[in-house]
Amino acid sequence: MFERFTEKARRVIFFGRYEAAQFGRPYIETEHLLLGLLREDKRLNRRFLPPSALDSIRLEIEKTTVTREKGSTSVDLPLSNESKRVLAYASEEAERLNHQHIGTEHLLLGLLREEKSVAARALQTCGLTLEKVREELGRTPHEPPTREVLSATPPSTSSRANLSPLEPLFPVIGRENELERILQIMGCYNARNPVLVGEPGVGRRTIVGGVAQRIANGTIPSFLAEAIVVELDLPPWGAITSAWFEKFHSGLSEAAEQGIVLFVDDLHTPCDTLFGRTAIHLQEILKRVVVSGQIHCISVTTPAAYAKSIADHGWLEDCFQPIRIAPATEAESLQVLVGVKHVYEEFHSLRYTDDALATAVVGAAACITEHSLPGKAVDVMDEAGSVLHLRNSKVPTEIAEIQKRLRFIVTRRDAAIGNHEYEKARFYSGEEQKERKTMAALLDDYRKSDPLVPEVTANDVVGVIARWTGATVDAIGKAISKKLDAEDEDE
Repeated sequence: MFERFTEKARRVIFFGRYEAAQFGRPYIETEHLLLGLLREDKRLNRRFLPPSALDSIRLEIEKTTVTREKGSTSVDLPLSNESKRVLAYASEEAERLNHQHIGTEHLLLGLLREEKSVAARALQTCGLTLEKVREELGRTPHEPPTREVLSATPPSTSSRANLSPLEPLFPVIGRENELERILQIMGCYNARNPVLVGEPGVGRRTIVGGVAQRIANGTIPSFLAEAIVVELDLPPWGAITSAWFEKFHSGLSEAAEQGIVLFVDDLHTPCDTLFGRTAIHLQEILKRVVVSGQIHCISVTTPAAYAKSIADHGWLEDCFQPIRIAPATEAESLQVLVGVKHVYEEFHSLRYTDDALATAVVGAAACITEHSLPGKAVDVMDEAGSVLHLRNSKVPTEIAEIQKRLRFIVTRRDAAIGNHEYEKARFYSGEEQKERKTMAALLDDYRKSDPLVPEVTANDVVGVIARWTGATVDAIGKAISKKLDAEDEDE
């Protein structure tokens, strides 16, 4: 059924299944496909929808959807009839535009054609119409599914020649000079491939993510306007076969034609870590496209690994321009933690006090020798959030019992529907509604009795550092106090 679908379009359906499971639905509905589309193809979203569309569409869908107990994401949920029509419409739209493959843009058209669906209404609320999207797609040359082909699996091996889009995880804070330097180097005639050289924890990968984010936002020089940053993800060296090489070589050639920026995490890996013919062959493929200037490449490595790599492989020094990434200062690290804390607060469902953030920075600097700032301070903050979240994740016994009964009722209801025993299914649906009302009331009482959002304090952070280092809490507290006193004297 999905032979003509691009890899991105297939992932939309996969994410649609995930969303259906999250809502506890027995079918993949059009609204789940829409959420999958918004999750998968950010470039298409930016082209047709305002930045706030994701939140507003999800809110609209949540208002119109009865949420049940979350299902398992491993269950192969079927498509609803509406969703099946959407896929058929997408196929028709691809043929109408003389496109060989069915991509995400055709799925968008298919969703709009299913006019009475929840997805179509949500898109119309954002100002999208079938005619508007058709007109825009008709004006723009069709982009072949090159990026999907890059991550396809060769028939003879389960390993992937994987070049997948690099998704920025965190905002880049305090590294504007490094970002500008990367862009300047990429605009050079010679040695136009930046390599970020720094110790683990300094934020090298985050800076590369900042380049990807700038490209996504359009705040980029014109020669990179249509670029996309993709990451080379090597399988275990023993799994790299001749079939993998063939796929990788053809994919990289296509990437060169498309103006893709290749990100190689740890430059020394393809050159020094792999063994024998595998390393030589992979090196030669990369060398050919980089030396010839067919492709932009960004990489990261450590100072020791970089020195060894250029000593063994002179072409790296000729083609790559190093950018030294120094560890952040404590003040800069604190700015980073303040800038990214909302990500961890949302993930762990809590808040961080200002003292907790400051203690994470000072404690990491004073007591943790592995890695550098700001990375090790971020890791301490994350683990402190995890500890507190686990401590507060227990629900009252009454609610846990209702959740068990609900799982039993939903299983029986679905079985009854599958056996066409509709009277029995109606009975279980009524029981489900009663249990959910009871649980909602209990949850409301529970939240009123404990309305405060848990807060990570400095003591929580000290406890994490103590467990991390094997020292006592008192010893860590004294080390932090000593460092703070020394800083006060310096001032």
